[in-house]
Amino acid sequence: MAHSKTPRTLFVTGGMSGLGRALAAAYLRRGAHLAIFDLTIEPDVIHELESSRQSDSQQLVAYQVNVTDAIALASAVQQAVDAIGDPELAINCAGVQRAAPFDELSADDFEMVVRVNLFGSRNFAEAVLAHMKSGARLALVASLAGFTANYSYATYCASKFAVIGLGKVLRLEYKPRGIGVVLICPPEVDTPMVVEESKTMHPASRALKDLGGTLSLDEAVAGILAGLDAGKGVVIPGAKARFTVFCSRYLPEFAMNAFVDRIVRTELGKMQAGVT
Repeated sequence: MAHSKTPRTLFVTGGMSGLGRALAAAYLRRGAHLAIFDLTIEPDVIHELESSRQSDSQQLVAYQVNVTDAIALASAVQQAVDAIGDPELAINCAGVQRAAPFDELSADDFEMVVRVNLFGSRNFAEAVLAHMKSGARLALVASLAGFTANYSYATYCASKFAVIGLGKVLRLEYKPRGIGVVLICPPEVDTPMVVEESKTMHPASRALKDLGGTLSLDEAVAGILAGLDAGKGVVIPGAKARFTVFCSRYLPEFAMNAFVDRIVRTELGKMQAGVT
C-alpha cells in the first residue's frame, strides 16, 4: 500500500516528552497538523513545538488525558477530529516501565505497566480507527523487548509482546479497509524515561540491552521516519536491533537461550564476586 510521506494530520500520544515529542516536532517540520494526547500538557513544550511548524497555518491542539481511560480518550480524539480533521497517521507513544526481578515486582506495578502499554494501545486504537479512512495508518510503539526477553523485564516484555500481537491482529482486520497498522519496535532510546531507569538497572539487563544497542533520540526518529516513509509494517530502527530480531527469529531457540544464559550467568557471577 502506497503512503504519502507526510500525513495531513498526525495524532500522537505521549507527545510531551521523549519519542512522542520528537516525532511530533518532526512531522510539524514537514507541514502536518498535530493533535497531542498526554497526562500533562506543558505550555513550554507546546510553544517549542509551535516553533517547529513549517507555516503558521498549521494547527496544533493538545488534550490532557490518560490512555488507560478509554472513554475520556475517545472523547479527546473526537475533539481533535472536530478541530483538525480525521487522523491520517496516529502514533501511540505513551508507555511506562517498571524493571525489577519478578520476585521483587509487585502485582500493582505489573498491572499498571500492562494497563498503560497494552490497554493504552488498545484504547488509542479504538479511538482513532473509528475516524480513519482508507489510506490512513495506525502505528503502535512496541519495543525490541516485544521480540526478545530481558532480565528483570517481566512486565515490560509481557506488555510489549502483547502489543505486537494486538498490532498483528489489527493489521489483518483493517487491511481490507485500506487502513495500515504499523509496529514500531526500537531498541533502547536515550529518552528521559530510559535515563531514569539506567540509574537502577540490573547489570544483566544492561548487558542484554547492549546486544540491541542504544540509539540517540535523533537516530531513533530518523529510523522511524524512514520506515514509515517506506510503508513498512514493522519498523525497527538501528542495525544492531534488526540483527537481534533476526537472530531471535531464525536461530534455534536452544542456541539463543544458551547465548543469553551465559551473559546472565556472567553478570550474576560478577555481582556475587563484587566485580563492577
